[in-house]
Amino acid sequence: MKGLALACALLAPIALAGCNEKPASALPPPHKMTAEAIGHYCGMNLLEHGGPKGQILAASLIEPVWFSSVRDTIAFTMLPDEPKDIQVIYVSDMAKAPSWDKPGADNWVEARKALFVIESRAKGGMGGEEAVPFSDRAAAEKFVAENGGRVVRFADVPHDYVLGPVDERAGAGPDERAAAQ
Repeated sequence: MKGLALACALLAPIALAGCNEKPASALPPPHKMTAEAIGHYCGMNLLEHGGPKGQILAASLIEPVWFSSVRDTIAFTMLPDEPKDIQVIYVSDMAKAPSWDKPGADNWVEARKALFVIESRAKGGMGGEEAVPFSDRAAAEKFVAENGGRVVRFADVPHDYVLGPVDERAGAGPDERAAAQ
């Protein structure tokens, strides 16, 4: 019996040490978008463009990688020369965005949990096709009813939709179209 008590006494600190560790699945939180957020591909201030934005946090990078469009955010994950140690991808939650022109500085949704409207009339921050993210299916369906397109999950966004050519006839976002009418 003394042997069992001694074994328990020796093993208890080891077992308790595991309780203080962060779960392997804990994701780093999103950063708030500020005036210092500069688009990875365009080199422009994100706050100066409408439409949803993205940020990627990678283990090998100290700061987030910022994107002026969600399409660019997804493209980063597909391109062979970009870092592959991605911890998490956050995109603007347009279900909670104040407007298309002001997508919000801290209303992020994890991209792999979001729904995306693709093939709509809405154009991203740099004027190209956009994958518009939502945390809520009803909000995504409402957006489709107003702007066309279809709803897909992150894994179902077609590679050619993201990596294909940008439409040179850049259109307006939903708020700009409404103001013009």
